[in-house]
Amino acid sequence: MGLREHDVGPADLAEGELRACEPVTGRYVLVSCFEGRHFAIDDQCNHAGCLLSGGWVEQHDVVCPCHEYRFDLRTGLNTTSIRLCEDQPVYPLRVVDGRLVVELPEGDGS
Repeated sequence: MGLREHDVGPADLAEGELRACEPVTGRYVLVSCFEGRHFAIDDQCNHAGCLLSGGWVEQHDVVCPCHEYRFDLRTGLNTTSIRLCEDQPVYPLRVVDGRLVVELPEGDGS
């Protein structure tokens, strides 16, 4: 299965900002800026389905607002001390002409 590019908005994120996006696939994607770099991670927490975009950033982790599960923005690694869920999917993200472009698996409408 290949990847398909999706424009998810302007690249004007402030440091530590979390922004929810919904590309045409129907998948919720969280884009963020950390240490001047942009990242894309699945917005729906795989622990209980809460949206990570409602959370906050601590160090390099996004913290889920529901149960405070932590995921590394850069890798999706679950950094919570008691790991009751899997790592969070991350997606390639780049800036093209001032816009954020995320690559998502083709045909993935989940």
